[in-house]
Formats: sequence, structure tokens, C-alpha cells
Amino acid sequence: MASKENRRIADLGTLKAIAHPLRMQLYRALHVAGAATASQLGEQVDEAPSLVSYHLRKLAEHGLIEEAEPRSGDGRERWWQPSSKGLSVHDEDFRSAPEKSAAHTAFARLLVDQRADLYRRFLDERHAWGAEWSTAASDHESTLRLTPAELTELNKELLAVIRKFDEKGRADEAAGATEGRENVALHVYGFPFRA
Repeated sequence: MASKENRRIADLGTLKAIAHPLRMQLYRALHVAGAATASQLGEQVDEAPSLVSYHLRKLAEHGLIEEAEPRSGDGRERWWQPSSKGLSVHDEDFRSAPEKSAAHTAFARLLVDQRADLYRRFLDERHAWGAEWSTAASDHESTLRLTPAELTELNKELLAVIRKFDEKGRADEAAGATEGRENVALHVYGFPFRA
């Protein structure tokens, strides 16, 4: 049974397992679907089910996903689901050695690339979503003057608001309010820079 908490990745082996482009795509697709088979996921990522199965087993070896209850009568199908609500990776867990730091940076870059691809796809398909979704979608940038403590506080407050909306949306959907509801990606970055 999947945990209702985020899984904190703090070991190099698990980080390397998820820091593979196809595995990250599969992990994200499983989170959206809730549960899926290798064949279903293969269609989404345009890869052969045998290759997808291999990568799903690698994710399972590290406890990132787990087998799910079958959702069809075909006993040959193997269903998978995420083993937790989400993942968290913290810089402090990977600072102690250059190899760990490099793996953490590679993982972070993979996430940025995949998130940018997802947003580019939305931009290319924006017209197909219609005026209401195009108006609701946001893209904004702010330059703030903060201390590390203030940025930490801001991140906590933003995460609390995000969780509130996520929980409300999922509760409303569970109660049958599915009309007009779609998956929404929200990417928030807060980092220092010098001009």
C-alpha cells in the first residue's frame, strides 16, 4: 500500500535510480495515473513495454514504486503504483562527497529539463485548451531581496498553500466534482543569483 507521505531520497543508489530520464517520466506518469501497466506506460512514453518493464523493476528495486492491485481481468498484466505520495531530495543529504553532489545536480537538471519540456508542450498546445485554461495558466517571475531564512519561510508558506489546494481538489474529485478538472503542473523555484 502506498504511503501518504513523501519519500525522502537520501542515498546515492536510489537517487541514481530515479535520475534516469525514462524512469523519471515513468514515475511521473504513474503519479498522474495512480496505477498503470508497462503497456499503458509504454504508449505514453513511446517505448516498448519490455523496456518499460525493465525500468519499472529498477524503480521497484529501490522502493520507489510497488505492485498494485490488478485493475482488469487479465491476470498476465502487472500493475504498478508509486509507493509514496511523492519524492523529496534535499541538498544536505548529498553534500558530503563530490560524487553525491554531482548526482544530486544531475537529478536537479533532469527535473528542470523535463519540467521545461512539459511547459513547452503546453505552450505549443495552448490553443487546444481553450480560453478559460489559457487565462488560468500562469507564468510569472519575481525578483525578491531575501535572506536564506526568509526564503525558507517563503517556501514553507507556498508549500502549505499548494497542499491546501491539492487536498481540496482531490477531496472534491472524490466527492464527484470532476467537471472541468485537469492535471495541473505547478513548478516553483526559489534560488539566489547575482546580476
